[in-house]
Amino acid sequence: MINLSLRVRRALTQDYHQIANLILHEANLHRHLDWRSALDWVGSQNYWVMEEDGRINAALACPEDPPHVAWIRLFAYHPHLSGPEAWSALSGAAYPEIIRANPHTCLGGQCQGTQIAAIVVKPWFQNILLSSGFELKQNIILLQWSGENAKAFNTPEGMRIRPMLASDLYAVTKVDFASFGHFWHNTFDSLQRARSQALHATVAEDDSGVIGYQISTGNLLGAHLARLGVQPEAQGRGVGAALVSDLIQRMNFGQIGRLSVNTQADNAASLALYEKMGFKYTGENFPVLVYRPDMTPQSAS
Repeated sequence: MINLSLRVRRALTQDYHQIANLILHEANLHRHLDWRSALDWVGSQNYWVMEEDGRINAALACPEDPPHVAWIRLFAYHPHLSGPEAWSALSGAAYPEIIRANPHTCLGGQCQGTQIAAIVVKPWFQNILLSSGFELKQNIILLQWSGENAKAFNTPEGMRIRPMLASDLYAVTKVDFASFGHFWHNTFDSLQRARSQALHATVAEDDSGVIGYQISTGNLLGAHLARLGVQPEAQGRGVGAALVSDLIQRMNFGQIGRLSVNTQADNAASLALYEKMGFKYTGENFPVLVYRPDMTPQSAS
């Protein structure tokens, strides 16, 4: 039973500092790794807070980006609440709004409706989601290259690799959608932010235009290959290997540190590429859980 003194409402821009304080001080916190912080989304669609006597003690942010995929970018709550209590109150407010904004439709055998999704790092959050009707979609695994068994791959004839320019972003967005599909693709805005935060970003092009790209970020141990996409028609031509090989050579990872990458555990083509290039599985994996609020009733447990 939810405490009647608790009130759930949409987050407003003036809530920024209270939400920042909640994120800073609460151990009960799930954050989505993204090009935008959870605070950047304050005031956007599908951002909710729970307050008591004017104090925000829980927050849930699941804005749709890309459309019809509401990634849980933030769930945090004060220790005096229980996780299921906070989740039930916030998701109970969010689900009807998501359904109202995006009703489930089917046409020609293709069904469309918004999915709520999370890449889960902490077991306590996984338990909450599984008890609330979420299901496992797949697992994300982490791979690492440390310079051992290094292999160089030449750029295929007729293809060029160069730094990514702002003017490339529309073409890169098209490659990204074609490579990753509806669920995983990044929008133009996300890719624009990714490029601005990148340690190194390059594109592969031939006479037809941009056919592949990579975006990498820096960290204390070296770098992380955050995104690698190749146009489906160009796959199998060594484009991905050339992009990663060029990255390794230009950044001199053999001397300065390690290069990590994550991918879906069931993505055979991606795993084959990274294995060929000397990446090793670290043993870390993160479940991806999904839920369609318009298809199944919510559990209050």
